[in-house]
Amino acid sequence: MDKDFNKSIKPVKFVLGSQYFLYFGVMGIFLPYFNLYCYHLDFSGFQIGVLSAIRSFALVLCPPIWGFMADRFQTRRLIYIFCNFISTVIWVFYFFTTDFWAMLVISGFYGIFYTPIISFLEAFTMDVLGKEKKSYGRIRAWGSIAFIVVVITLGKIIDLYSIEIILILIFAGSMFQAGISLKIPNITITKEKSFTPKVRVLLKRRAIVFLFCAFLMLVSHGTYYGFYSIHLENLGYGNTFIGICWALASIAEILVMIKSDIIFKHFSIDNVLVFSFMVATLRWFALFFATNPVAILFLQIFHAVTYGTFHVASILYIDSLTTDETKTLGQAVNNATTYGLGLMVGFFFNGYLFETMGLFRLFMISSFIALGGGVLLKCSQIMDRRAGLS
Repeated sequence: MDKDFNKSIKPVKFVLGSQYFLYFGVMGIFLPYFNLYCYHLDFSGFQIGVLSAIRSFALVLCPPIWGFMADRFQTRRLIYIFCNFISTVIWVFYFFTTDFWAMLVISGFYGIFYTPIISFLEAFTMDVLGKEKKSYGRIRAWGSIAFIVVVITLGKIIDLYSIEIILILIFAGSMFQAGISLKIPNITITKEKSFTPKVRVLLKRRAIVFLFCAFLMLVSHGTYYGFYSIHLENLGYGNTFIGICWALASIAEILVMIKSDIIFKHFSIDNVLVFSFMVATLRWFALFFATNPVAILFLQIFHAVTYGTFHVASILYIDSLTTDETKTLGQAVNNATTYGLGLMVGFFFNGYLFETMGLFRLFMISSFIALGGGVLLKCSQIMDRRAGLS
């Protein structure tokens, strides 16, 4: 990295924190309420699942391509700014239609440019932190703070006005993020003669097994991320309670992220990952039975592990596997496999079975999927230890 960049690390951390704040602030609008917005447009469960899946499909395909280009040609900052502005412009088209097919096309184009943003941001953060990478959670926590503030206040705003207001708020948040993205520094890594061999680290067994298990983890989250708000509304809860549920999950998550450096001083990344799978298994299994508000709220605390520790451990694990020249690509592949392919399969699966099976049974199936991922990852770790790889 440039010497001038190292001297200005504190302002850079502030810029990165603001990017996380705005990105997950927008996510706090989109994730709990966009599918609910579609539900109020009388879209079927299958149509909602397809809209969610098309965005996830873009997350599978696009970030690795953008990430490869960024690492290969050292254009990470330029692509990051470009994707922020273009995705914001594309969002405007949602204002002019409520037709399913038009929204499907908009979602596809929006996903092409929106999906690389988070993986690029993760790569920027890893580079900025350098030897302090285990404190990543402290910067990432700004995103959780924004998510909490948004989901708590937005439920009341929607109750006062209408759910259509989310379109305007998402556009406004995206505009702010795009503007501040211009402040992202130009981080350059000294390129070695050959780039392609460095990419092959992602084809090794350890990386493939981890990515497959992480894929299963996010498949198990498909019921939660795609239909949790609808599930709560069908149980008779209002938007304010729905917002509180999402906020409580983020509060639990943020406490873990702020203390992530302490957690990883006492526990290995491998053990944290397996523990996260086991807690996810318990969480989805319990939601098969939960209808009482106290039980529902209590289970949201588990998000600290099923998302908080799992996400931080995943970022650190992929960072440990990749070289300096392939950091962006590594994080892009991780996001594509998990939040892309994993959620896409989860959304399709849940959307298809939503009317026939009901959400209670889908949570039970999610529990078994998480269990399978955890068992496979643990078996792989045992094999690695016997082979002397860890």
